[in-house]
Amino acid sequence: MAVTGVVQDGKVLETASESSVKKAAAKNGMDKDAFLQLLVAQMKYQDPLEPTSNTEYISQYATFSQVEQMQNMAATMELTRASSMVGKLVAVETTDSSGNARQIQGTVEYVTYENGKAFVSVGNALYSVDDVIAVIDQTYQTAYDMAVAFCAAMDKLPRVSSLTPDDKEAVETLQKAFNSMTTYQQSFISDDYIKALQEYVARMAELVGNTSDGDGSDNEEGGSTEGSGTEGGGEGSGSEGGSTDAGAAQIV
Repeated sequence: MAVTGVVQDGKVLETASESSVKKAAAKNGMDKDAFLQLLVAQMKYQDPLEPTSNTEYISQYATFSQVEQMQNMAATMELTRASSMVGKLVAVETTDSSGNARQIQGTVEYVTYENGKAFVSVGNALYSVDDVIAVIDQTYQTAYDMAVAFCAAMDKLPRVSSLTPDDKEAVETLQKAFNSMTTYQQSFISDDYIKALQEYVARMAELVGNTSDGDGSDNEEGGSTEGSGTEGGGEGSGSEGGSTDAGAAQIV
């Protein structure tokens, strides 16, 4: 498998995953093995004329046991915390080699435990569980994404005063999209955008009505079209009723 990396100023930049793993390794600090090595070194290099008393060794050993138990408990809690994230959407924030903060979002695929640290796999890359800054509810994320897409589409429309019949499909698409949302999803859209959509729908109804009234034959067809449109709206609201909340707002 080929390995690629970003090169800047003659140096290969670390990925967000590499930075996260390296930072986690640097946080290990003094562990139980280091504590035991210090204890052995103390026994080895003690003054033979004034050796350390047995009571002091027992006290230090008890301290060592407490440190080991606390580290094991912390490791278990960290692994439990990481395992609870499997299958959930998370946000990971880490710092690259240039000192720039980077944020990655994705679903946790699995959890691994190495050198006393828990790591989560997001997008086939490992990140320290300490770098997980948020666990995001999927329903929330879906509603947020829908609101962002809706507002972006609204921003692409011309001003209400500049609408033409050619914009009918775009306005109707936004109207149907809003009506298909649940009350919770609609709550992510600001009142200004909802009011603007109502104005677009009302203005488009005026434009289409004026166009139909301009031709007698079209007017007759327009009457039947308007009737079928109303029927279609009824069918639309009926079919969408299963996916929307009872309290969801409808723009007609």
